[in-house]
Amino acid sequence: MAKRIFTFRRGAADRTADAAEALGLKGANLALLASLDVPVPPGFTIATSVWREAQGADDGLPQALRAELRAAIEWLEGVTDRRFDGDRRPLLLAVRSSARAQMPGVAETVLDIGLNDRTVEVLASELNDPAFAYRSYRRFIESYAALVFDADPSQFEEIADEERERAGWTVEPETPTDWRALVARYQDHLDSEIGAVLPQTPLEQLFSVVGASYASWRNPLAVSHRLIQGIPENAGLAVTVHAMIFNERNYHSGTGRAVSRDMRSGQSRLSGEFALGARGSSAIGEKPPILDLAELANGECREFPADLCELTRHVRRIEAHAGDAVEVDFMVGDGELFLMQSRIARRTAPEAIRVAVELVKEGLIEESEAILRIDPASLDQLLHPTIERSADFVVLGRGMPASPGAATGEIVFTSERAQALANENRPVILVRNETYPEDIHGMHVADGVLTIRGGTTSHAAVVARGIGKPCVTGVGSLRINGQKGTLHAAGRVLGEGDRITIDGSTGDVIEGAVPLVRPSLTGDFATLMEFADRARRMRVRANADTPIEARSARSFGAEGIGLCRTEHMFFEGDRVRAMREMILSSDESGRRAALEKLLPIQRSDFIELFEIMAGLPVTIRLLDPPLHEFLPKSDGEIAETAAMLGVDEAVIKHRIAALEEFNPMLGHRGCRLAISYPEIVETQARAILEAAVEAGEKTGDAVVPEIMVPLVSLRKELDFVKERVDRVAELVMAERGRSINYLVGTMIELPRAIVRADTIAEVAEFFSFGTNDLTQTVYGISRDDAGNFLSTYVRQGIIERDPFQTIDVEGVGELIGLAVEKARRTRPDISLGVCGEQGGDPASIAFFEQTGLDYVSCSPFRVPIARLAAAQSAIRAGRSLRGRGRRQEA
Repeated sequence: MAKRIFTFRRGAADRTADAAEALGLKGANLALLASLDVPVPPGFTIATSVWREAQGADDGLPQALRAELRAAIEWLEGVTDRRFDGDRRPLLLAVRSSARAQMPGVAETVLDIGLNDRTVEVLASELNDPAFAYRSYRRFIESYAALVFDADPSQFEEIADEERERAGWTVEPETPTDWRALVARYQDHLDSEIGAVLPQTPLEQLFSVVGASYASWRNPLAVSHRLIQGIPENAGLAVTVHAMIFNERNYHSGTGRAVSRDMRSGQSRLSGEFALGARGSSAIGEKPPILDLAELANGECREFPADLCELTRHVRRIEAHAGDAVEVDFMVGDGELFLMQSRIARRTAPEAIRVAVELVKEGLIEESEAILRIDPASLDQLLHPTIERSADFVVLGRGMPASPGAATGEIVFTSERAQALANENRPVILVRNETYPEDIHGMHVADGVLTIRGGTTSHAAVVARGIGKPCVTGVGSLRINGQKGTLHAAGRVLGEGDRITIDGSTGDVIEGAVPLVRPSLTGDFATLMEFADRARRMRVRANADTPIEARSARSFGAEGIGLCRTEHMFFEGDRVRAMREMILSSDESGRRAALEKLLPIQRSDFIELFEIMAGLPVTIRLLDPPLHEFLPKSDGEIAETAAMLGVDEAVIKHRIAALEEFNPMLGHRGCRLAISYPEIVETQARAILEAAVEAGEKTGDAVVPEIMVPLVSLRKELDFVKERVDRVAELVMAERGRSINYLVGTMIELPRAIVRADTIAEVAEFFSFGTNDLTQTVYGISRDDAGNFLSTYVRQGIIERDPFQTIDVEGVGELIGLAVEKARRTRPDISLGVCGEQGGDPASIAFFEQTGLDYVSCSPFRVPIARLAAAQSAIRAGRSLRGRGRRQEA
């Protein structure tokens, strides 16, 4: 028969191979602390296997377990020199249940098992403290009844209120007679209202508490949590029993939490707090004072009722064993110190980085271990403002957390109004049903963006992440009344000028202004990034369309631009007017005339990007969206455009109608535009190549632009566009008298391009996987509408994660792997990257490492996250490879 009960005391503990599995978190941790020779309360743990055994017993606990429990109590009596139900020095027990993981819903701790009508008097006499003894007895009755009899705790409070009023005491009974009367009322209540009797035999008390703890494993909350965490029912529950510590008695007692390091500095210095135990009856009702352990360690520690240096040594020993900062729960009972539980210290992202770097400096861990200890997603706390969560606020609605960070500002409903208020240095939140490309100037000046529709890969989300603005999308509970200029939210009506706060990390929309915590990048952050850069294999580029984004990307360590969306350069002022002139022209000569106006503007933009990147790769995507996105929409804009071009408004309306498509994202866009209007490609290619020459001459850095053709599905499409680019390159080289190195590649975002990747790679010098559109076309789901139902899919367990946020490994991922294999078979040196939103997602980056991509590209503010995630992926891949090698050798 497997061992049922595992004992522990300072310096000795019964151990098992998988301690958490067999003894639960609490039992395993106490066994560990005991084996490290730190003071723990002596006790024992009933293994999880006994829970499984008990399920088949007809009489509650198996008789064999009852016998072993009696033997364990006898052992504990010998260790403590106390007796269970003894006539002197009674042994009291605490019972704590736990599973292999944190498990809400299982039995709460029951303290002071062993007290009854006789032993409470014995304890009162031993300690010369009747109030403490009866206070403990009262607590035991309440907790025992709640667990074993499922009694309502509020009923005991009502009884206490009645006794207080009858006897005239204030906070609690003031004499032994009053205490006995209160306990008698409790027991009468159990008998008359619940039909139960509190056992006066301590062993029966213990048996009942263990049995009730086992039963809690199947209560609804525990069952629900097990399902969420994937913990099987037969994993079972462990029950730990240990001697009571009288930590709430007097000035020589108390409870504390010690942390092995000062989390603000990361240095090895004890911190935490200690609450002195309850005092005499004269102080009843007062809160016990809280002592700061760091202050005690730096000065006088006479107030601390135990040896503070001893506590420090014990915490240091635990930290050395864990190899990380730890926090330790401890108690002091009548001046004697006991450690109750330890865990890896909880910490914020800045604290986690600080501690990891400090541990490397002290030689306690390697750089690779420091890298693995930081959650890449947590770096958002360092890169964006966050809400001061201690503040009170009213949540008006909740949507999709589309771009991290928090912002407060006045509500505006148009980009023009956002521009006007921003010019007055007034912070604004741009609130729209959804955003369009022509809203980009408003998004740039706004402090944050809120949309009623859309998901995490909608236009608003993608642009906001690129420019580092907080954004919340898909807040379907809000409504905009465009005619009145109002926002209806949670029964409130807000107008332009009213202030709101959005949290792009949680999706919260909050009424009014809320205090924000500004980001702070410390030297430790830079050091961690140096660790990551030394460890990673994949390069990290940024998606950047403007000089502001490019500079931001460089400041965050981007190694080039992986996606420059040229269409974003055409939505402001003279640029959009020239675009509209080109689109509305009736023939090629008119289009070329309009494009000639755009040529110097584009060339200037590209020169600035090349200079900022200083010789690093810059991938420029040719015009991608359907042309109708550039055309005027309102009557006012149509009239203005008609006047500018000197044509009748009806002509413009007719052209707008002609360009309208039922499904424009699968329509006349990408390389299809280039084939229909080659002059667009030729103008853009000239702007790129001339800019490369001029930037190279200015900086002295060789500029090798990467020209990316979007939405290719046929090799002949790429042949057509590349031929035009090459022809322009020959002309520019002849005109400038300079040789120009450039690459032509394609964005892989359609399933047909995947299956024909080997053929397309004969022409393309690089591939960049556009995972946003690829996911959209593989699933047949509009990414702009997905937010309306994908969250339901996640809740229902149909999918684990939104595939627009994290790569769908089994579907989209398998296709990417196929394209990689096909492309490298044709062109072994082909450069392969990804520029969709998943390029900044840590889970997706792990897949891209396994697939062998050369780089990822993401929004500038996610570059540090991608750098760290790429390093973690490389470290784990290396360890896995070495592990396979060792197994093969064996």
